[in-house]
Amino acid sequence: MAMSEAAGSAAHKPRFRRVMLKLSGQALAPAQGTGIDLDTLAAFAREIKDIAALGVQLAMVIGAGNILRGSEYEARGMDRSSADQMGMLGTVINALAFQDALERAGVTTRVLSAIAMQAVCEPYIRRRAVRHLEKGRVVIFAAGTGNPYFTTDTAASLRALEIGAEVILKASHHVDGVYDRDPLREPGAKRFDRLTYLEVLERNLRVMDSTAISMCKDNNLPIIVFNLRQTGNIRKAVMGEPIGTWVESGR
Repeated sequence: MAMSEAAGSAAHKPRFRRVMLKLSGQALAPAQGTGIDLDTLAAFAREIKDIAALGVQLAMVIGAGNILRGSEYEARGMDRSSADQMGMLGTVINALAFQDALERAGVTTRVLSAIAMQAVCEPYIRRRAVRHLEKGRVVIFAAGTGNPYFTTDTAASLRALEIGAEVILKASHHVDGVYDRDPLREPGAKRFDRLTYLEVLERNLRVMDSTAISMCKDNNLPIIVFNLRQTGNIRKAVMGEPIGTWVESGR
């Protein structure tokens, strides 16, 4: 009996001790338009509270697509560096909104920005970020890498490696994994259960940008792509349950 109870207890332990959750800014937007849907934000905060209660150390990177996309402004003639810097500031807005939702849910949270703005959040310092995680605080990394020409996908990979995260949880608000074609436009698209980094790069699959994928490949950091809209999926990913698409070095 004691052995079976121990096995059952182990089965209910999270597979990952420290994780990086990557959210698109668009996941926070209302069904129509731009901005932040506070009800959606509150629902995500409740899920993250459940994850934190498991003892998982959780860090986050959030995009800014619900506020603005630097690439769209660049396409209309704006300087790329200026457009990217505007996008970085958009991620700070989302990070502060998420911090408020998490604190309202009872989760202690810290926002660390790659661009110094001490009046609203802490500057990014790797050792400080790790210490916050060790104390059980959810850490939200804002302002990307602090440099233009790098996406928030790359920021998530970089920060994940710096803090020693064991996996990147790439939450999608449209699809439930990685497909060979766009499943929203082509119903016959095939979903992959597992892929290697090389397959993602060679097939040019839209998982994360190529710089982010290459960083994960070089450092053997796995990625799990799953549907954020289905309640409980973040927990399933943390527990190591088969969900979405796993991207790793081999099969």
